[in-house]
Amino acid sequence: MMIENILVQEAGLLQWELRVFWVVVTLYGISALFYLFHLFAPDRGSGKIGSWILRTAVLLHTGMILLRSYAGGRPPFQSLYESLSWFSWSTVMVYLYMERRWNKVFLPGLIVTLMASGACLFALFTREPEINPLFPALQSNWFVPHVVLAFLSYAVFVVSSSVEIVYVFLRPAVLKGKGKSYGLLPGNLETFHRSAYNLVLFGYPLLTFGIISGAVWADNAWGRFWSWDPKETWSLITWTVFTIYMHAMTIPKWRGWQASLFNILGFICMIMTFIGVSWLAKLFSIESLHIYAL
Repeated sequence: MMIENILVQEAGLLQWELRVFWVVVTLYGISALFYLFHLFAPDRGSGKIGSWILRTAVLLHTGMILLRSYAGGRPPFQSLYESLSWFSWSTVMVYLYMERRWNKVFLPGLIVTLMASGACLFALFTREPEINPLFPALQSNWFVPHVVLAFLSYAVFVVSSSVEIVYVFLRPAVLKGKGKSYGLLPGNLETFHRSAYNLVLFGYPLLTFGIISGAVWADNAWGRFWSWDPKETWSLITWTVFTIYMHAMTIPKWRGWQASLFNILGFICMIMTFIGVSWLAKLFSIESLHIYAL
């Protein structure tokens, strides 16, 4: 009878979580629409409205993650469903922090909210949301620091790349004095652009320590630090591209849109590291200990 009661409680909790998750995804999507309106009508205050909707969504998302952590008795990033949720939440949190620092610059929010809502929808439509015990292979002291560092670096890179995308597309207009409605003027454009570089300076050591902690964990679990597993390889590629980006930012003639392209390329490599390697491994029948089941 006790087991049946526990199962009923868990089923009820899961249904509640899924309802809240749908509300969160809807709010992310509505926020993206307001950021899109801001792109075409920047003087209507739609950017601020989108920001407040996004804050409401992330508040609900935070409660959902905390409750899932409590119910599962473990951090909520074991399955792809949980990882996509955590990725979306952490990305939005980093963005909202930066949005306050930018002061009236909202356009990167369009990219961030599209990423967040897309990741959450993918989680809801294609993944199993059940709360399962931590897999034996993940029962290590390295699990939490490795995953937290990796996902925080991912979140930082997404926001940084969103800045670079806005910079590349708006730079010509801003230099002609047509960016005031977006909160960008020739005087603060480079400061805004510099924030993308500062984000990478913060995220790069996180990714580095994430890779190192993963290597130490792999040695403890499998007896080797590195095996050129697809995820290991792509994480190294991502790390290398962002290394090139940081070097490019130190060269005066490369600090403009040229360096931005390396940042955006690093973002693409990061997405491949996070989720793309699963498709590659499945497509080419490559064995991997890191991939999610798709």
